[in-house]
Amino acid sequence: MKRRTFLLGSAGAAGALVVGWSLLPPRQRLTTAQPLAVRAGQVALNGWVKIAADNTVTVVMSKSEMGQGIYTGLAMLLAEELDADWAQVRIEQSPIDKIYNNLAMLVDGLPFHPDDDGTIKRVAGWLTEKTMREIGVMATGGSSGTKDLWLPMREAGASARAMLIGAAAEQWKLPKAECRAEAGRVAHASGKSASFGELVAFAGTQALPESVQLKDPAGFKILGRPLPRIEAASKLDGTAVFGIDVLPPGLLYASVGMCPTLGGRLARFDGAAAVKLPGVKKVIAVDAYNGGSGGVAVIADTPFHAMRALKEVSVEWDHGASAGVSSEDVYRRLAQTLDRESGFAYYSHGDVDAALKSAAKTVTAEYRAPYLAHAAMEPMNCTVQFKDGAATVWASTQVPGIARSAAAKVLGIEAQKVDVRVQLLGGGFGRRLEVDIVSQAAAIAREAGGAPVKTIWSREQDLAHDYYRPACVSRFKAGLDAAGNLTAWHNSSAGQAIVPQVLTRSFGLPGAGPDKTASEGAFDQPYEWANARIGHEIFDFPVPVGFWRSVGHSHQAFFKESFIDEVAHAAGKDPVAFRAALLARHPRHLRVLKRAAELSGWGQPLAPAADGAKRVRGIALHQSFGSVVAQVAEVSLSADKSIRVHRVVCVIDCGFPVNPNLIRQQMESGIVFGLSAALYQAIDIVKGQVQQSNYHDFQVLRMDACPVIETDIVPSTEHPEGVGEPGTPPIAPAVANALFALTGQRLRALPLKLA
Repeated sequence: MKRRTFLLGSAGAAGALVVGWSLLPPRQRLTTAQPLAVRAGQVALNGWVKIAADNTVTVVMSKSEMGQGIYTGLAMLLAEELDADWAQVRIEQSPIDKIYNNLAMLVDGLPFHPDDDGTIKRVAGWLTEKTMREIGVMATGGSSGTKDLWLPMREAGASARAMLIGAAAEQWKLPKAECRAEAGRVAHASGKSASFGELVAFAGTQALPESVQLKDPAGFKILGRPLPRIEAASKLDGTAVFGIDVLPPGLLYASVGMCPTLGGRLARFDGAAAVKLPGVKKVIAVDAYNGGSGGVAVIADTPFHAMRALKEVSVEWDHGASAGVSSEDVYRRLAQTLDRESGFAYYSHGDVDAALKSAAKTVTAEYRAPYLAHAAMEPMNCTVQFKDGAATVWASTQVPGIARSAAAKVLGIEAQKVDVRVQLLGGGFGRRLEVDIVSQAAAIAREAGGAPVKTIWSREQDLAHDYYRPACVSRFKAGLDAAGNLTAWHNSSAGQAIVPQVLTRSFGLPGAGPDKTASEGAFDQPYEWANARIGHEIFDFPVPVGFWRSVGHSHQAFFKESFIDEVAHAAGKDPVAFRAALLARHPRHLRVLKRAAELSGWGQPLAPAADGAKRVRGIALHQSFGSVVAQVAEVSLSADKSIRVHRVVCVIDCGFPVNPNLIRQQMESGIVFGLSAALYQAIDIVKGQVQQSNYHDFQVLRMDACPVIETDIVPSTEHPEGVGEPGTPPIAPAVANALFALTGQRLRALPLKLA
């Protein structure tokens, strides 16, 4: 009885501790566990900002810059509240610390509808934030960078400003309330003035404020301005350093050839001929890491020598379980799954079955989307030096903490003995959320006798060994009443789930249960369906899948916005008017839709293309990552029936526009990325092997095919939302809807191909 009483008492105490912990606010995000490293004359006022005697302000950046402009946007947040001189702002990549964990990305990943404001959602978000602050990950992704740091960066700037003002007031023996900061200086009405650099040494002795007053948006001087990118000059003059540019002393190079079958391994190899070639240091076997494929690597003194020698290595492969997988078989089995299952219901409202039975008219359709590779311009690469029981990793990564753990595991050392130095990313799109290249590069460097080794994949290896956007099949059935009003919406899709795979290969955790990313873009939309059921059935294949720009939204938006156009046509109604009727209680979305229609001249005749071909418009509206985007595409066909997109009008409501210049750039980028997929791209798998090898057969949109893109940003003072990904989902359905208006053909598969 005593033992039972003790156990019950302990369980009760533990439960009380958990409840007590859950009621506490998340721990601070201003100071790091270890002091930041500083140079002579520089003082760190908190974990986000250092100020030097020369008056330069260094913003410590925990997010990775991969072309989305996050360095600039986040630096603006801090500089605004600091009242810094923008010309004096510099950037420095942060160390790995818990205060830099991304809280917003995980909260946004919870499977709730955006309209859900219930207690369960609020509590789940609260507990997720608290948990991720302690055991989460540093990550750049999910269009969450600005959302995640909107308050921490501003609080860091305001705290530093308060410390500088406090230092000035104490030295001048004046009240703090009478001193003000502006453009990198602290001043008083008496004429006293000092630069931040002159004050920072004394400011560093001030206590961190317990609370700060943030600016009202009406008083912003930096935020909201279309400032140029802070790293743009370095990219123009060639001084920018991407992962592939790293050149530590004594650098060697590795070229890797992996089993052409996904998930395959090396059975045996003979490198005797390769090691005799000039510059070759070693030929080694490489295991399959983090859900990737195994292979062989050549270490040499130059990239050319390594690549040439790799061709001389004789190999035999163990093709593994994927050898029987083909794309066509995937589509067939997904369709068969939908014959039997309607999937886990992510959203259900009313009685959709009864509404369909009583409908005056029903519309049905099946859509599909292929596997897609990321194909970032900078191929996968990583440089590692393993020497004296410690490692340095130079990587273009979106997840430095996971990269550190991956390298440490391969090298058999503690994570604290791995120094990860994040470089600029030549494109990420979700591919650099994976750390297979880091594990592989660490294993190769282990064989290099202490020399740093840069492992570089060829473009062919890059395409053949990606973590692909999942293939998906989706079925719809809609019901209309006699007046053409939508009364029922039933949607079931089937495909692989990303999150379970990621949990297993990155964290060694079992992945199970519904994955929001599989159905996002389908269930979490604003349309006011009278009766609806939206579900997804997970069906797994031995094909590695991962996060691709806008994730589930990338294909679910194509399905949903194309089918809603189908239903509008069946109802005999204008596509804009049909959508507007479903948004009566969503004024934000309705405003974006109507603005896009207005700016594009919807309903007005379009002039023919330069060659006389008829041009038509198509529209799509989609919400993702907190932002609402509508796009209108103007489309024509060339004489050979190839699809041409002439103009895209894009309207976005992303909350407060931190930097309109960055928003427009990201809308343009997202549209180009989405058009590449919509018009050209598919990964075809035959017997477990990817058939595409380079940009000639996995084409990206060329400059001469790029449309004119006009972006309109809705003014807002609301919390900023995602920008990097929301521009991608609407473009494919906008083009597909225009093609239907032009040709009468409803294209239900990507990439778009006319019969």
